[in-house]
Amino acid sequence: MDVQEGKDLRGAKFQGANLQGVNLQKAKLYLANLYEANLRDTNLYEADLQEANLRGANLAGANLQKANLQLADLYVANLQEADLQWANLYGANLQEADLQRANLYGANLQEADLQRTDLRGTDLIKTNFEGANLIEIRFQGANLQGVNFEKANLQGADFQEANLQLANLRGADLTEANFERANLQLANLQEANLQGAELYGAELQEANLQGASLQRAHPKITNIAGTNLEGVNLVGAHHLSIEQLSKVKTLYNAKLDEELLIPLGEKYPTLFEKSN
Repeated sequence: MDVQEGKDLRGAKFQGANLQGVNLQKAKLYLANLYEANLRDTNLYEADLQEANLRGANLAGANLQKANLQLADLYVANLQEADLQWANLYGANLQEADLQRANLYGANLQEADLQRTDLRGTDLIKTNFEGANLIEIRFQGANLQGVNFEKANLQGADFQEANLQLANLRGADLTEANFERANLQLANLQEANLQGAELYGAELQEANLQGASLQRAHPKITNIAGTNLEGVNLVGAHHLSIEQLSKVKTLYNAKLDEELLIPLGEKYPTLFEKSN
C-alpha cells in the first residue's frame, strides 16, 4: 500500500490493517483507528496522530520523529526500537507498552500514562516526564541523565543500575522505588517522597535531598558524600550509619532516630548548622 506523503486521513479506519513499511510521512491521522494495525518500519515522520487509536498496534522500528501523538491511545503497543525523537506524546496512554531500545531523545511525555511500561535499557536523554504516571515502570539500565521527572508518580518504579545523573526528581513520588546500584549523582530530589525506597549501593554524591522523605528507606552502602540533607526525614531509615552521615553536606533541620542524632550532634555539630 503506497500512501502519498501528507495525505489527509483524518478519522480513517485502519484497524488490523497491514501498513508495514508504508510511507505516511506528514500524514494527517487525527482520530484515526489503527487498532492492532501492523505499522512495523512505517514512516510516520511528522505525522499528526492526535487522539489516534493505536491500542495493540505494532510500531516496532517505525519512524515517529517529530510525530504528534498527543492524547493518542498506545495501550500495550509494540514500540521496540521505534524512533520517537522530539515526538509529542503529551497525555498519551502508553500503559504496558513495550518501548525497549526506542529512541525518545527530546520527546515530550508530560502528563502521559506509562504505568507498567517497559523502558529497560532505553536512552532517554532530554526526555520530559513532568507530571507523568510512571507507577511500576521498568527503567533498569536506562540512560536517564538530566531527565525531567518533576512531580511524576514513580511509585514502585524500577531504576536498577540506571543513570540518573543530574536528573530532576523534585517533588516526585518515589515510594517503594528501586534504585539499587543506580547513579543519582547531582540529581535534584528536593521534596521527593522516597519512603521505603531501595537505595542499596546507589550513588547519591552531591545530590540535593532538601526536604525529602526517606522514612523506612534502605540506604545500605549508599554513597551520600556531599549530599544536601537539609530538612530531610530519615526516621526509620534502615542500615544508615554515622560514618555515612558524617560525609554529607548538611543535616540542618533533618529528622533522625536518636541513636544517630545524639552521637552525630556530639561528634559533628557543624553538620546541624545552617549551610551556606
